[in-house]
Amino acid sequence: MVKTYREGPVGALLDEYERAADELKNVLSDIDSHHFLAIVDHETSDPDCVSVERILNHVVNAGYGYAILIRKQFGDAFTEKIQAKPMQTPQDACLELDQMLQYTAETLENKMQITLEEILNNLIKVSWGQQYDFEQLLEHAIVHVLRHRRQIEKFKLRR
Repeated sequence: MVKTYREGPVGALLDEYERAADELKNVLSDIDSHHFLAIVDHETSDPDCVSVERILNHVVNAGYGYAILIRKQFGDAFTEKIQAKPMQTPQDACLELDQMLQYTAETLENKMQITLEEILNNLIKVSWGQQYDFEQLLEHAIVHVLRHRRQIEKFKLRR
C-alpha cells in the first residue's frame, strides 16, 4: 500500500498525529476488556491515569479540546465541549480515537496552506495557562498521545 502524505506543515502534523494514534491503537490491540477497565495505578492522584480506559478517555477528550481551541481561534463553527462516548473495550477506544482524529482533520481541512506568519500570529491560550502558537498546539497534541502510549506500555509490563 502506498502512503499518501498531506501537503504543507499542517498536513505533516496531521499525518504525525494519526501515526501517533496508530501506535497507541497498536499498543491496545492485545489488551482484553478486563485489563482495559482494571485500576492499574493505585498510587496516582490523577483520576485520568488510573486505568487504560481512563487514559483513553482523557486522550480523546483532550484531542477534541485541542481541535475546538483551533476552531475558536480561526472563527470556525464549533461545539463548546465534545466528550468521548463510554468505552468498555479497547476496540471502543480505537473507534473513539478515530472519530476524534476525523474531527481534527475536518478542523484543519481549510488550514493546510496556512503561512508561517499565520502560524506564528495565531496564539492560543490553553486552560492550564500556557500560550501556544498554532503549530505548537498541534505538536503538543501529538506528544500527548505519545506520552500516554508510553504510560500504557508500562502498565502492560505490570500484568
